[in-house]
Amino acid sequence: HVQLVESGGGSVQAGGSLRLSCAGSGYSFTSYCMGWVRQAPGKEREVIANIDSDGRTIYADSVKGRFTISKDNHKNTLDLQMNSLKPEDTAMYYCAAALTLGPCPKVWYGYGGWGQGTQVTVS
Repeated sequence: HVQLVESGGGSVQAGGSLRLSCAGSGYSFTSYCMGWVRQAPGKEREVIANIDSDGRTIYADSVKGRFTISKDNHKNTLDLQMNSLKPEDTAMYYCAAALTLGPCPKVWYGYGGWGQGTQVTVS
């Protein structure tokens, strides 16, 4: 039922900004934890941000203070504003959804719905 499509990736110089977007269909964001997950070559997938049904947000230490996750429940869209980008932010970024009765998953395999990913390259 969950269909997610990411967009907004690209190449940017260190210190620059990008805004990623995720469009969802087949469900309501109000019922899900929504998250952004990234994977760089040779590294484990990392949940970098999530937002629960009440709008509460949690960030990984690696992006805290630089990235902001937000959502629009009526439009079923999820955004990730990325500022002060670093080369180590280079990765494939995925939008993810988890239907859970508890807190939003902290690990990537806690999410059951995935988009196709969008590449972010920082140099």
